Amino acid sequence: MRPSDFKRWRKSLRLSQKEAADALGLKRRVVQYYEKGERDGDKVDVPRCVRLACFALAEGVTDYNGPPTASPEDDEARQAK
Repeated sequence: MRPSDFKRWRKSLRLSQKEAADALGLKRRVVQYYEKGERDGDKVDVPRCVRLACFALAEGVTDYNGPPTASPEDDEARQAK
């Protein structure tokens, strides 16, 4: 994800830098680094976990607690196969 892509993602969701940072669990300054693509002259890449979180937020996912747990009936059906 290029810096311009990150900024376009944020603007497409109509989020301020602060709102994007809060949604991603980051500090606003980190969002600024990602949008600029650098920090103190050093290149800054958007980490894969942040890219995936951007996708999830764009799809409307606001929280995730892992895969659903199987019910005892599901386990029995699987074992019968």
